[in-house]
Amino acid sequence: MIEPPKDAELIKFKKHIFWFDSNEILYSKSISSDLTSIEDIREFTEYFIERLQGKKVCILLDFSNVSQSTKEIRDYVSSQFPKIALAVAMVSKTPLGRMMANLFFNLKKNPYATKMFNNADEAQEWLKKYLLG
Repeated sequence: MIEPPKDAELIKFKKHIFWFDSNEILYSKSISSDLTSIEDIREFTEYFIERLQGKKVCILLDFSNVSQSTKEIRDYVSSQFPKIALAVAMVSKTPLGRMMANLFFNLKKNPYATKMFNNADEAQEWLKKYLLG
């Protein structure tokens, strides 16, 4: 659903790629529909906690390839994403991805805004209001 621009500096992990746009929105795309492990999530989360040095960013997540999640992963994300997330927008081209996104971010109250979108353009526009704040 989302694709990195040709000139984007990609940050690659085993099952995910990330990049920043010119507004400093962080994009995340799963590149594998295989089950993501807690180790995969920890690896990129710890990377961004270190890289951002306390700064919080707007994040656009593409859940189109996400198929499953564990309670351990959801709990970890719930405890660690507040360290990096200002707002999180989610998109998915699949019903399963939409369900997983809602499960991932809407079961618990988060200290940052979250919202599901039908397309990346709407998600980007929504995130921009948090960049100005």
